[in-house]
Amino acid sequence: MFELADPWILLLLPLPYLAARFLGPAQMAGGAIKVPDRVGDGLLAAGRHRAARSDLRLQQGLLWAIWVLLLLAAAGPRDLAPVSALKVTGRDLAIVLDLSGSMVRDDFDLDGRQVTRRDAVATVGADFARRRGGDRVALVVFGSEAYFAAPFSFDVEAIARQIEGAQIGISGRATSISDGLGLALKRMENSEAASRVVILLSDGVNNAGATNPRGVAELAAQMGVRVHTIALGPKDLSTADPGERGVVDAATLRAISEISGGESFRVRTTEDLVAVGEALDALEATDSDGLAAEVFHDYWMWPAGLAALLGLGYGWRELT
Repeated sequence: MFELADPWILLLLPLPYLAARFLGPAQMAGGAIKVPDRVGDGLLAAGRHRAARSDLRLQQGLLWAIWVLLLLAAAGPRDLAPVSALKVTGRDLAIVLDLSGSMVRDDFDLDGRQVTRRDAVATVGADFARRRGGDRVALVVFGSEAYFAAPFSFDVEAIARQIEGAQIGISGRATSISDGLGLALKRMENSEAASRVVILLSDGVNNAGATNPRGVAELAAQMGVRVHTIALGPKDLSTADPGERGVVDAATLRAISEISGGESFRVRTTEDLVAVGEALDALEATDSDGLAAEVFHDYWMWPAGLAALLGLGYGWRELT
């Protein structure tokens, strides 16, 4: 809907006419100079010729057009345009991502090519984050230590880009599952969201940090935070050969989800990882209506720009 932000400014439209009507022409102060009659007659004739050539009506029309356009720009023409309602779920969702050294293993197949675990998680995880419109999403990454890569935000595109750009080893090469989960819970401690969820992905065994993952899961249960866990990797700790590297402690991750009331997923291929994303979409649906919003699109620059062009044209005409 088109409107003016300050329509009262248009009341100034007759101001130039009123000024000319009641104030009269400006009086030019200065001294007189005597010139011969022939020179004086020549100057007067040149002045009358110039006045006729300049076309006073066109001059006045230009000035009035500039005045009207400036007033219109000052009045603030704008259009009130509705925007699509943002789905609001009332959910805080923290994605806790393992970036330990084992994520560099290239034992995943993505689109027909061999990729590292990090690349597979970055591709699928970023796509999952982009589908969380309406959630406040945060990203925690952990290795030897844990830190917040992105605070809680409705800007899921920014979170997705953070996942895509996450680098292995930035938080150390060990695996501290408990610290990653604990940091997410700490940031959720004062959250007033109706629902609080953690999605924890790891491809290793908890071998760093001072706390036990099961103990942190009990804290999550006390806080009412659901923890969905994803065990990533082709081999489990329980079935792997003694001392074998790159195996995942699926049993511990399953226990974390059971204690906190979440779901546990086992991922051995990229197809499994995609299926997990779809399953989590179903578990933590975002289909809820939000508040509609309206934004103003300003158009003052158009009459202001046209007034500037007319002013330049008027000035050029006076100089020629």
